[in-house]
Amino acid sequence: MSKKNVSDKFLNSAKFSHEIENLVKSSNGLISYIEAVTTYCSENEIEIETVPKLLSKPLKERLRHEAMRLNYMKKSSKGVLPL
Repeated sequence: MSKKNVSDKFLNSAKFSHEIENLVKSSNGLISYIEAVTTYCSENEIEIETVPKLLSKPLKERLRHEAMRLNYMKKSSKGVLPL
């Protein structure tokens, strides 16, 4: 088995994030990042509990922003000045 075939079988942070970005972009905004992660995990038989280890920093920020926008998380008040 060549080195490329072996590396294709294992997910790392960069590859996982790239796949999620591709799912979101190919849907033309029809699915969110949260939906893309859950869909990718179910299609590839990945346990959802392992996802935090696979998230890159930019993808974590996108997921956090989306969760706050959908009221899944409390909005952080750090550094926000009242207008």
